[in-house]
Amino acid sequence: METYGYVRVSDASQHEDRQLIAMSELNIPHSQIYTDKTSGKDFERPAYKALIDKLRTGDLLYIKSIDRLGRNYEEIQNQWRILTKKPPDNFVE
Repeated sequence: METYGYVRVSDASQHEDRQLIAMSELNIPHSQIYTDKTSGKDFERPAYKALIDKLRTGDLLYIKSIDRLGRNYEEIQNQWRILTKKPPDNFVE
């Protein structure tokens, strides 16, 4: 079982420090924190995709707040279902 963190800010001018501090307080290794500096309008984000490819059944994923996952409520719910109920095809039991 691995522990990961996901951090997102809307653009390069914003700072992710508050989220990174929270991940540090959870003792998540920096190498296991995935960060995107892009809009939350959809889930076509490089770090998020890499994180999803890395996750396996039993892993823990921390996100500072639900709005960091995305900004579209329906898409957030869909991703939540993917992450918690229906693992992607590449998940390993």
